Amino acid sequence: MSRPSETRDYGQLMQNALLELSALQAKLNTLEHAATEPIAVIGIGCRFPGGVNSPEELWLLCKNGGDAIAEVPSDRWDVDAYYDPDLSSYDKTNTRWGGFLANINQFDPGFFGISTSEAATIDPQQRLLLEVSWEALENAGYDPLQLAGSQTGVFVGIATCDYYKAMTAIPTRAGTGIANSMAANRLSYFLDVRGPSVTIDTACSSSLVAIHTACQSLRHRESNLALVGGVNIMLLPEVNITFSQAGMMSSDGRCKSFDATADGYVRGEGCGIVILKRLSDAVKDGDRILALLRGTAVNHNGRSVGLTAPNGLAQQAVIRQALTNARVAPHEIDYVEAHGTGTPMGDAIELQAILGVLGQGRMLDRSCGLGSVKTNIGNLEAAGGIAAFIKTVLCLQHGEIPPHPHFKTINPHIDIKSTPFLIPTIDRPINIKPRFAGVNSFGFGGTNAHVVLEAAEESGGAGGQGVASHIKSLLTLSAKTETALRELASCYADSLENHAAPSIPDICFTTNIGRSHFNHRHAIISSGDLPDLIDQLRTFATSKQTTGRLQPDNRPKIAFLFAGQGSQYVGMGWELYNSQPIFRAALDDCDRILRSYLDRPLLEVLYPLGEREKGKGKRGKGKGKETQRLIF
Repeated sequence: MSRPSETRDYGQLMQNALLELSALQAKLNTLEHAATEPIAVIGIGCRFPGGVNSPEELWLLCKNGGDAIAEVPSDRWDVDAYYDPDLSSYDKTNTRWGGFLANINQFDPGFFGISTSEAATIDPQQRLLLEVSWEALENAGYDPLQLAGSQTGVFVGIATCDYYKAMTAIPTRAGTGIANSMAANRLSYFLDVRGPSVTIDTACSSSLVAIHTACQSLRHRESNLALVGGVNIMLLPEVNITFSQAGMMSSDGRCKSFDATADGYVRGEGCGIVILKRLSDAVKDGDRILALLRGTAVNHNGRSVGLTAPNGLAQQAVIRQALTNARVAPHEIDYVEAHGTGTPMGDAIELQAILGVLGQGRMLDRSCGLGSVKTNIGNLEAAGGIAAFIKTVLCLQHGEIPPHPHFKTINPHIDIKSTPFLIPTIDRPINIKPRFAGVNSFGFGGTNAHVVLEAAEESGGAGGQGVASHIKSLLTLSAKTETALRELASCYADSLENHAAPSIPDICFTTNIGRSHFNHRHAIISSGDLPDLIDQLRTFATSKQTTGRLQPDNRPKIAFLFAGQGSQYVGMGWELYNSQPIFRAALDDCDRILRSYLDRPLLEVLYPLGEREKGKGKRGKGKGKETQRLIF
């Protein structure tokens, strides 16, 4: 008995198979994009030695080859009691220097909803993290209090616990204030955010490992926004003594990375926080993008010569993996912010690792600069990686490599002659685009981290294009006390006077939507003239005039009344229509809705052709948010 013949439409089967393959490929592309999407750096906050309280001040310090190292302040410990250059006793240190912050005992607990008694039990490192995180969010143009309930992650590097050791008697309620695990948790609690909250301790690589962990969290969509950084405060001499006895500390208190006279490092303290976001979300939300994180990697030395000895092969591996993850070729890197501790062996091993990886495929005319912020501010240990990261972001922004201090004669174990690698002693521009840079950070227990950064595309910002120069803008200031409000006005005046200012409409936009609005308030109307705005701010800061104060339980109701009594005229609201996206969108909606009822479209009635011709060139390009968040 013969089988019945089967008729198959092989063409249709092939078409269906192709459609399925196409769908699978689309899914694969989506997953691959999610795993490799660049991460945008959108905000920075910092406190570093030498009175550096902003990224702009850090850049000036680096650009000028500044040295922020000083003798140990008397409010830390009696340096004379512990200093012995000969280390004749086991309880002495061979250094009397460090990079220190001023006024670490000053803190406004009420601002953060903390009682005075509780604040006294909180490690200054946690207090610094609260302050600098607030500043970083404002730098990104975000009201910190509006993050409540959001999927925001917090990742903090911290290692020292001097405050706990310095306590003569530990109050029963001090546990949350002295436990390093609480460094990230307190931030998450204060901001009321629901993403991962992680404290990391891998010694000097802690904060760069935190960067790596935050990028993974963002790409896996555990977080939609991330606060990342590190902190380090020195209150006791014990660590200095231990490291001096181990031969790790520089006798003259200077970190002379890569130099023949390098004899160790100098300890430093500080705090740095950056705000990270997936690039696609940052673009969609109109954030100002400072730099792009293209790839990161973390590894360990394994069993090397010793637990604390560097491993050149492991360092090469972590750099190579970060480049692979970033999809950037070794020869494309224009600058490396090295770990650069200033130890003869450590410097030589690190530079050999850098040259071994980044020298591949590199022509002699494609130079690569080398530097280390430790030469300016010391080794901030758990915060060292974030300090290096912030400096590198600034280098890419400015397209410039600042001079490398304390460099005269290269370490005899380092050979960069006849190579494209250089250690600049004067400012050196990065003329190639796109610009790429790497950041190294190594923990003394063997945890290595490397990140690859790319300069953000230059943009003039939409705010200045979308608002005509003669349009008035409203700058709003607020604080929790009248004194703080006047200090805030003075800070704005100083920043506008001392740093390159974005457009005034951008500044006003940020004060209106990117700041928390407290009860003490002041508003200034600006016509677009910068000197006039500065003068108004200084006048208010020094005046005796009473500030407006909002009563929380008696908020006034505000309404706008548009009377329909013949007061309309041709061209009414033209400046608003050209300068304010929300007003324009509302009129455009009205025009669309009324088209079926009117003989002539509403916008043609309001703004005839002649009126439009007069306003040509004033209207901003594009749709949506036309004023950018401001870094200020």
